[in-house]
Amino acid sequence: MADTPRHSVSVAGIVVNDSGQVLVIRRRDNGHWEPPGGVLEMPETFEDGVRREVLEETGISVQVERLTGVYKNMQRGIVALVYRCSPLDEPDQATAEATEIRWMTLDEVRAAMSPAYAVRVTDAFESELHTRAHDGVNLLP
Repeated sequence: MADTPRHSVSVAGIVVNDSGQVLVIRRRDNGHWEPPGGVLEMPETFEDGVRREVLEETGISVQVERLTGVYKNMQRGIVALVYRCSPLDEPDQATAEATEIRWMTLDEVRAAMSPAYAVRVTDAFESELHTRAHDGVNLLP
């Protein structure tokens, strides 16, 4: 078992408002637009991790609705579970982890995010569960 590869597990929330817009953050560490999310902590359930990450990065509480996709960054060994969520209040202007927080349309998401992150958002608008692999930026076949 000592040679078994280790993976990191992350969670993210695709928070969709009544107008069909998606809550996104500009990350403070790299300046990229992404859905709020991060590393799942050991004592957390998946849903508790999503609620914590969205709150930390946007200042809002959410209702977690359903799993929409599982994504693996093949370069870094990160497996991300992505959930569609509903907002329970309004976001902050900025947080310790995000320089900017805003609502975007799907077209704005596609223009602002790398394909590996934009697909997580678009997948959350579909009814089936998706599994995908990427290299950190682009989807892999």
